[in-house]
Amino acid sequence: MKTIGLISANYSSSEFGELLENRSLASLPYGGRYRLIDFALSNMSNSGITTVGVIAPYDSGSLIDHIGIGSPWSLGRKSGGLFVMPGSAYGLQSMGSRFLLRDLIKSKRFFERDDADYVILASSTDVWNIDFGPVISQHEESGSPITMIYKKVPKGEDYYGFFLDIDEEGKVKSINTEGYAWSNYFADCFIVDREYMLDFMSWYETLEYMDMVQIIRDNMDTMDIDTYEFKGYLGKIKNPVDFIKVNQDMTDYDIRNEVFCNSERPIFTKAQDEAPVFHDKDADVRNSLISAGCRIEGKVENSIIFRSVNVGKGAVIKNSVIMMHGEVGAGAVLNNVIADKYVSITDGVKIYGTKDAPVVLGKDKKI
Repeated sequence: MKTIGLISANYSSSEFGELLENRSLASLPYGGRYRLIDFALSNMSNSGITTVGVIAPYDSGSLIDHIGIGSPWSLGRKSGGLFVMPGSAYGLQSMGSRFLLRDLIKSKRFFERDDADYVILASSTDVWNIDFGPVISQHEESGSPITMIYKKVPKGEDYYGFFLDIDEEGKVKSINTEGYAWSNYFADCFIVDREYMLDFMSWYETLEYMDMVQIIRDNMDTMDIDTYEFKGYLGKIKNPVDFIKVNQDMTDYDIRNEVFCNSERPIFTKAQDEAPVFHDKDADVRNSLISAGCRIEGKVENSIIFRSVNVGKGAVIKNSVIMMHGEVGAGAVLNNVIADKYVSITDGVKIYGTKDAPVVLGKDKKI
């Protein structure tokens, strides 16, 4: 059955501060060389979905510059391809919301112009590698108009959003904002019959200020919703603490292999070639990810270093994320720091954040 994809990128969070002053959350750099939206685009492309729409925020310059016409994801094509559609002037700020009905209604033409059977709606900021093929097959077999993807997560871990109460037949009984014990965490991704999606927008157009999942939650008694369990790695980034943690997860051998080392489902991004990393004889790198073009003369531990970063002699970087073209001077110390592109740290400067409150340094800042 033919399936098209729609990626919602018109949401943000004030918690990121300077990191989002000149970019959308979807275009936030990740993992040394990627942007967060790369995962949603790659998952769809790898699943054979050749028509993909992106609902862009008003500050979409960096996002559009990154995705272009979609060539890295094989979406630069005459038939189908990538469609970037403007979202509402003010997107969602609630970290449990991803699919503003107003944005979907504005993009109604995207659903009407195609003859696809199904639509996969996904958020743009989750780090995961999923094959949508089995999801589409199960959805078709279930006969339900909506299938929501979820992951079982333990209570006590920091997950924010929606949790599904599921009956023995795999149907959704209720949608909650709090989990319990091992909870069924909604992965901000679901598949919908295209015709049902068009009907949904007509039925609830007066509630266009609400999130689609909130509307579903409030009208469960009239809906038949199936579920699909995703059992792989799911990295949720909703604040700077999550951002460091999910970046650090890529230093875990098993997680990194699952997300990035599947030859059938590679994660694509805009290519930017650089020279190999230079490690000085005195460099000390432990449990970290160092990208091409870097020069490392100091100590790096539990950190992610993006392309073309220079780490001076005697410098120490721990539990941090240093983005492209950064300069960390000799003898400088950074612990629990997120440094945006082109940040320059002077020799001997010491900056300490904490695990629960990392220090965020905006683009081009010199300290």
